[in-house]
Amino acid sequence: MRRARDLLGSLLICACLPASAHAAQSARLHVSFAPERLGHGTTVDISVEISSPANHVPPPLTQFDVTYPRDLGFDVSGLGLATCSQASLEAFGPSACPANSHIGRGTALAEISIGPEIIKESAEVTIVRSPKEGQLALLFYADGESPVSAPIVFPGLLVPGPGNSESIDIDVPLVPSLPEAPDVALTRLHATLGPQGLTYYEDVRHHLVPYQPQGILLPNKCPRRGFPFSATLSFLDGSHTHADSTVPCPVHDKGKQVRRVQSQ
Repeated sequence: MRRARDLLGSLLICACLPASAHAAQSARLHVSFAPERLGHGTTVDISVEISSPANHVPPPLTQFDVTYPRDLGFDVSGLGLATCSQASLEAFGPSACPANSHIGRGTALAEISIGPEIIKESAEVTIVRSPKEGQLALLFYADGESPVSAPIVFPGLLVPGPGNSESIDIDVPLVPSLPEAPDVALTRLHATLGPQGLTYYEDVRHHLVPYQPQGILLPNKCPRRGFPFSATLSFLDGSHTHADSTVPCPVHDKGKQVRRVQSQ
């Protein structure tokens, strides 16, 4: 009788454990700047990779938040001078958005488990500014080919954080795959935010003059131990994982060579 009570108690404890206690997926985050010059504009390169044990696909990602130092000048970057509505983006794609609304681009890799087989799909990602008064809002446009051919649009929002930090919070929608198959699981995302590969246009005496926007403004002084970034990922099964990355302090010397220092 006592053994039965102990067994029942163990089962109840296991049933009450949060889903995150059983999570096997992990994430790796890598962030870099190009160019690496304090006091100048740059493009921020962000890559995250989600992994699970061999021959397993992680649960679908539902939320992806990236936190970074507020000293990075996202709000004075000169990016996103125009906006693009979600309706236009969904109906006509990124080509229908003003050139000055584009703020970045990237790629994504998704996986679908169908029986013993894992199907992988890549997609091109375009990032534009969304019209949201009083806040810097983003729209991500992911365009894959097969087996999911429909483009996906999902929002992101610049949110002030505690202390000297802020974050980009991205809501990732569930993407159906094939009939009777599980939803698509995002396993890799690479995105650049900044002027790299972008051309803006300025109206000068009724002529559109092309130029490259300044980009994310690096401060004149580097934070102690570099620029810290972190990512928090939430999944459909209720689990979470976390990853960190630090961009070392860059210094551009007279010889046009980049060397790294601890801090200023």
